Amino acid sequence: MAPRMAERPFTGSYREEDCVFLLKPITMASVSVEDKERLIQSGKRHYSQMITAEKPPSEAYMRLFDQAMDRNADRLARDLLVLARAMADAKQGPITIVSLARAGTPVGALLGRILRKRFSRECAHVSISIVRDRGVDHNALAHLLSQGHRDSSLVFVDGWTGKGTIARELTGSVQSFNERNGTRIDSGAWTIADLSGAAAVAATGEDYLIPSSILNSTVSGLVSRTILHEDHVGPTDFHGCLHYRQFEPIDRTNWFLDTIERRAQLLGLEDLPDPLRAGGVRSVALRETMGGLLAALAGRFLSATNPNFVKPGIGESTRVLLRRVPELLVLSEPDHAETSHLRMLAREKGVPVEIDPSLPVKAVALIQGMD
Repeated sequence: MAPRMAERPFTGSYREEDCVFLLKPITMASVSVEDKERLIQSGKRHYSQMITAEKPPSEAYMRLFDQAMDRNADRLARDLLVLARAMADAKQGPITIVSLARAGTPVGALLGRILRKRFSRECAHVSISIVRDRGVDHNALAHLLSQGHRDSSLVFVDGWTGKGTIARELTGSVQSFNERNGTRIDSGAWTIADLSGAAAVAATGEDYLIPSSILNSTVSGLVSRTILHEDHVGPTDFHGCLHYRQFEPIDRTNWFLDTIERRAQLLGLEDLPDPLRAGGVRSVALRETMGGLLAALAGRFLSATNPNFVKPGIGESTRVLLRRVPELLVLSEPDHAETSHLRMLAREKGVPVEIDPSLPVKAVALIQGMD
């Protein structure tokens, strides 16, 4: 049975033409970060069954976001143009961007705008859930196909890869969906930054601060990370989420899209680099580099022997410091502007910081074991 859709599509704080969430808004009690971590590590609960209350960012933290926009808005706009041009070349006919909520949602919304306005392509954008160890939301995929979106039109979009866990989860889950439904959906992930060589197509392999990675819901449509709890999400439902309407006064979602889109409109298309593609020499090198990093960390830190406790890259390190119980933050440089928000969060939480110039990424966060 297909999921029942509300009469009006759920868009969070996005405009409908920019993003429709194939998620089920729910109400759910929150748990503390510490309790959540203990339950996850004990195996009593999966992370997708719990959520901690999101807090509004401080004024000091928002200043760091604005500084990140000043530094990197043009770079992000250029990387989006790289992906949009590659997508326009790869797909015939209408394109359906399927972003992975939440990190992929702002990227998908911007790619949709650029494809429509710079490349004159018909393009829809929906954002769906993917959960580690549980897969992508098959109900959402089935709904898309039932609404007339061709399987060949779907392109999965995320913000970045860290170790490549979600990209691999996507591949396995979509392959399972294809086998069960006789479809041929391409399971490759398109990302801005691919640190692990796990993306199908990426604009860069460099670890840089994508400004939207600093914030949570206030740059992603006022939507929480996705939830998969049997008390709230039935077998025919889309995966769940919280809708943080209380943050409307500080929401930067549409401001972010408008700002980056304006930058993209000013950039030319003639000198864009070719994107990184899976199987290429650079992607293979990224996989080898990430494998070497994880092995080196496992030899130095006890917690790093559990790969789920190691989060490489600026984006993943930010998630750890905002939503998990961090043990250590390792930086490649002591005062790089790209990691200023990480240093602020580490100071606020009393997290030790170690400097390792040999890191192939700008930051790695280690999650604390809760024995």
